[in-house]
Amino acid sequence: MSHVSNREIESMGKEAQQARLLELREEMMQLNAEKSLGGNPSNIGAYKATSRSIARMLTYMRNDQ
Repeated sequence: MSHVSNREIESMGKEAQQARLLELREEMMQLNAEKSLGGNPSNIGAYKATSRSIARMLTYMRNDQ
């Protein structure tokens, strides 16, 4: 599950946000590895959704400080 909504982010605690951000970054790393090896991704929109979710998490975390 790569999509994270704003409501989900707001309801999470700081530790949960950091843990979810780590999961999203690991997922992005796996997608990039799969792409670099020449394989077809199982979900074409996963790159876009994951990168947007990472950006959304980082933006919220920076504004929260």
